[in-house]
Amino acid sequence: MFYLKIPFFVFTLTCFSIFCPLECPSLNNIPLYPQNPFIIHLDIPAPEDSAGSMIVADLDGDKRMDYLVTRPGYLACYRWDGEKLWILNVDIRVGGSAETYGLPGHNGPGVQAGDIDGDGKTEVLFLTNDSVLHVVEGKTGKEKWSCSINAPEGAERWEHLVVVNLQGKGDREILLQATNKDGYRMGRFVSAYSLKKLKEGSQEPLWSTDNFLACAHNGLRVADLDGDDRDEIISGCIIASDGKEIFRLPDLQGHLDSVFIADVRPDIPGLEVVTLEEGANRVFLFGMKGMIWTSDNQRQEPQNAAVGEFALNLPGLEIWCRSRYDTDQKPWVFDANGKIIADYEMRNVAPSDWTNKGIEVINSIYWDGTDRQYICAKERHESGDVAVIDPITGSFLYRFTEKADRLYVADVAGDWREEIIVLAGKQLHIYQNEEANPNPKRTRLWNQPLYRRLKSVWNYYSP
Repeated sequence: MFYLKIPFFVFTLTCFSIFCPLECPSLNNIPLYPQNPFIIHLDIPAPEDSAGSMIVADLDGDKRMDYLVTRPGYLACYRWDGEKLWILNVDIRVGGSAETYGLPGHNGPGVQAGDIDGDGKTEVLFLTNDSVLHVVEGKTGKEKWSCSINAPEGAERWEHLVVVNLQGKGDREILLQATNKDGYRMGRFVSAYSLKKLKEGSQEPLWSTDNFLACAHNGLRVADLDGDDRDEIISGCIIASDGKEIFRLPDLQGHLDSVFIADVRPDIPGLEVVTLEEGANRVFLFGMKGMIWTSDNQRQEPQNAAVGEFALNLPGLEIWCRSRYDTDQKPWVFDANGKIIADYEMRNVAPSDWTNKGIEVINSIYWDGTDRQYICAKERHESGDVAVIDPITGSFLYRFTEKADRLYVADVAGDWREEIIVLAGKQLHIYQNEEANPNPKRTRLWNQPLYRRLKSVWNYYSP
């Protein structure tokens, strides 16, 4: 296992008998991972298709991020150091193609974690295929309570769940989403519930809708867009915490592929939403006050995207679009105002032995400890290599020889920089940047509410 920096250097990954000296003040000087990659062996079957994935959360209260890994029939929990905490053999709701089989879609983890009752301990929540919500102890996997929740008329079952703060009292509510059971499946059904009332036996929702403007391939996402300590519900529309729709994209000429949330325009109060359309092939930027801009690149389909601080010399954030081409992808980049500032062909920038199908599961990543972000992606349509890429130029900066079935990016070592987490067969491989951190005293990314929300709900189309 190695990674190489293209085109100049090759680095052999070393294993240390003690923890490396770089430490994280924000974690009370807990040291980083002792090997690179750090390998965790999993006692569950390897992925067979696109169903199931992973998230991280502090499950045992030690302020380190632990791993929740799902696949059909299994929910597994491993400590940050690789120790197995627990495994459940359970009919957990995970699936492949959302438009065919329902949510949570390709690579959707189908699991949530949070302190839902205010006792200072983390609970893990998931749905089973019989529309039963299960709540288990994060540290032990022991079931605390469960309840069966009737699916809406026209849906097969509840398929997607998101822990949410709707009343300003913390993660005390849950959103459930379902697709229509007949035809091309879209997540039009959404209901909000009090977790306390569900535990007490009441199935009365706080509110419901059967007209949610969903992405075709993704579950809903949530974020506190306006800073009022209450989450909004987000896809092609914005629903306020009380269930009232406050914005909906007009004049769609197809469907939405992806949704992202970020402070794209710091000059505008609040956060913004980026969505990608298949049909007229447009990119939309909107917020709580409505549409900000619509743009396209000669009507080429954007399909997948990443949003981040890719160009420090420009105001706001940039939006990188992958393009749809089955081979020889042609990415481009919008600035915060919807103007194209870069474009290139993947065949001119990728290593010669990289698949000509391009890249997939594209995450923005804080890799080097600066404000600059890059993108991290895997080889498309295969269990292949992973790379860190400059989204403006397309340059492959680091390549990791892998057989990646899943790819996740998160700050798990605790030094503000993000690590690359690969599920390869029956192993997790955690890669960290071994170079000196130029800003070691920065607080963890997990302190940001938006970061926590984005890393808890994702899938293939919207990492």
